[in-house]
Amino acid sequence: FGENPMRLTLHTDYALRILMHLALAPGRLVTISEVAASFSISRNHLVKVAHELGQAGFVETMRGRGGGLRLARPPEEIAIGDVVRAMEEDFRIVECFDRDANSCCIAPACRLKRLLKEALDAWLAVLDGATLADLVERPAPLRRLLALTA
Repeated sequence: FGENPMRLTLHTDYALRILMHLALAPGRLVTISEVAASFSISRNHLVKVAHELGQAGFVETMRGRGGGLRLARPPEEIAIGDVVRAMEEDFRIVECFDRDANSCCIAPACRLKRLLKEALDAWLAVLDGATLADLVERPAPLRRLLALTA
């Protein structure tokens, strides 16, 4: 329970960055090396993330010379909440969220679990209300910061 569910893991952060980069480069394949260079992130860190994005159906991967990544569907159809759910390992905010590991003696009478569940649901609902298209709605500043050509 060391991770804070209201704080995204680096894995999810990188997944969102990859998706934003791909949304800013419609119609062409983007290499992991290109994304790594744009964000000054280790390529090795991005390989696993990109693979998982492919398995989750957010990106298509093309192998070999001239290969790369591209979005599997339009940015308007990729909800940020779906990406976060797919990339995060769990959303156990407190011990009692895990039935198997819960040893809290007040769990049967405690109202904190319900309150935290409502907070988590509200947090995810906000993310569900946004799409990848929303994140790249104003592409010019992002393209400039990532040194991408239009």
